[in-house]
Amino acid sequence: MKRQVSIGLAVVLLAAVVVAIIMGSGDDDPPEAGLTTVRGVGGSEKAAYFADQRVVAAFAKHGLKVEFDSAGSRQIATTVDLAPYDFAFPSSAPAAQKIQQDRKVTKVYTPFFSPMAVATFAPIADLLTAHGVVRPGPTGDYQVLDVAAYLDLAAKGTRWDQLPGNTAYPARKNVLITTTDPRDSNSAAMYLSAVSFVANGNAVVSSPEAEAKVLPELTRLFLDQGYTQNSSEGPFEDYLAAGMGKTPLVMIYESQYLDRQGRADGSIRPEMRLLYPAPTVLSKHTLVPLQGRGDQVGQLLTTDQELVRLAAESGFRTSDPKVFAQVVADRKLTAPRDLVDVVEPPSYETLERLLDAVGKQYK
Repeated sequence: MKRQVSIGLAVVLLAAVVVAIIMGSGDDDPPEAGLTTVRGVGGSEKAAYFADQRVVAAFAKHGLKVEFDSAGSRQIATTVDLAPYDFAFPSSAPAAQKIQQDRKVTKVYTPFFSPMAVATFAPIADLLTAHGVVRPGPTGDYQVLDVAAYLDLAAKGTRWDQLPGNTAYPARKNVLITTTDPRDSNSAAMYLSAVSFVANGNAVVSSPEAEAKVLPELTRLFLDQGYTQNSSEGPFEDYLAAGMGKTPLVMIYESQYLDRQGRADGSIRPEMRLLYPAPTVLSKHTLVPLQGRGDQVGQLLTTDQELVRLAAESGFRTSDPKVFAQVVADRKLTAPRDLVDVVEPPSYETLERLLDAVGKQYK
């Protein structure tokens, strides 16, 4: 009898151990277990947002695990194989329009956007103010870079050490804004959009005649820089790490600067400044749903309040301006509430012709 009791007790204990192991193993399962994977491709400036664990958790609440690959907006619209992806998320409205037309998609989402801006340093901003290139914005809470005045200096091939009274930055190189490679990167395309507007007599380039008129000046603005990087993260990281000596003026997305400033990690130092070109253009991050749950991702980015707030905390201006304004106030960021001098980029076809023409001059 005792032997039977012992065997029975052993069986019970073994069963309890098995149950405990099974129940315990559930606690160690990866958090994405049971989630539907959604794949997207978009600009590199959004990679940090999708990698943010708070964003990952917010999507998980809706049963989604979003995998995000980075590519240039031009590449997404022309050369990237979109077959494996559920959504495309270029940083350019013209590129999104091209994808929408090619894939016959009827609905797109623009959950956030970012003005193009120029990252610089206080001595450079003061120097350019003295020469009429930088001035206060209309509301007085930010500074603008006058694109027409800048183009005048660039057209003359003016070097920094040729600016009268310049003791702050007497470098023997041309006064030029550092951009990315126009053959690959959307931020370079947005820069081209703003300068082409001014070079065309303050009008959007929309005809072959206008293209031919502005092309020599646009080409010089890029080629005279020398080597350019193919991602907007590259020159911005140079700005943060190498300082004024290497990149006195760099074209970036406003969101990049505000994201770093909001982290309060010391990467944005007191002598750093953010200028807004006049005119500037908006980089409209436009999601094109392609298949599967891509449409749900677009809806959530637009309507889910947690995802909207996290986008604002990443420096993006949201479709609900009150959210962005609140984040700016809470974090004491240096961002104007409204920008007045904003122009539209050329059509996708015109922009592509200009970029291709500039790109050919690199060979």
